[in-house]
Amino acid sequence: AIVFADADVPAAARQLATAKFRNAGQVCVSPTRFLVHESVYAQFVDSFVAAVSAIKVGNGLDKETRMGPLANSRRVEAMEMFVKDAVGQGAKLLLGGKRIGTEGYFFEPTVLVNVPMSARIMSEEPFGPIVPIASFGSFDEVVAEANRLPYGLAAYAFTASLKTATAIGAAFESGMVSINHFGLALPETPFGGVKDSGYGSEGGTEGIEAYLTTKFITQVGL
Repeated sequence: AIVFADADVPAAARQLATAKFRNAGQVCVSPTRFLVHESVYAQFVDSFVAAVSAIKVGNGLDKETRMGPLANSRRVEAMEMFVKDAVGQGAKLLLGGKRIGTEGYFFEPTVLVNVPMSARIMSEEPFGPIVPIASFGSFDEVVAEANRLPYGLAAYAFTASLKTATAIGAAFESGMVSINHFGLALPETPFGGVKDSGYGSEGGTEGIEAYLTTKFITQVGL
């Protein structure tokens, strides 16, 4: 997820907090790396931490609960590994970072800032409730970082500029790009990735093309 300098920062922070921690981050299109323009970095971090701090973790039958557990103990161990690795390389832990209790596989919503690109969480999908936030200075820089990995399922960006939004759509190596919202999975639209995230789509007319054979028929003189 990329937040540009002209974005509505508080709105972006709220939307990202909701999207990221849905199902405790265990969603294939969950935003993973958060790249924020350096001019609004501090503002975004403050707004995002405030939104995440309000997330109640617990039993899904409790109407106040906003985030549930991880799938198994392996996911808890993976979260602990990602946090330890990032902090060991200089990242700062602002929120969360540890398991909650001993019953179930609950893990605190976690926010890491000033995360170096060498940290494992900047190259591997956490599939959990951890957000690494790094800054960028230019459009070319952030596009290069966004396209650095061999994955390309979904990308998100927040901007008030149509020019920037159009450039993002052309530059990002991703099967799906969502600007200023998270509306990707719709039955009438294609859903799928590129690179190591796979090829082809489900949904939309594209979802049935793999099952069809194209036939060109031409006639003259009839």
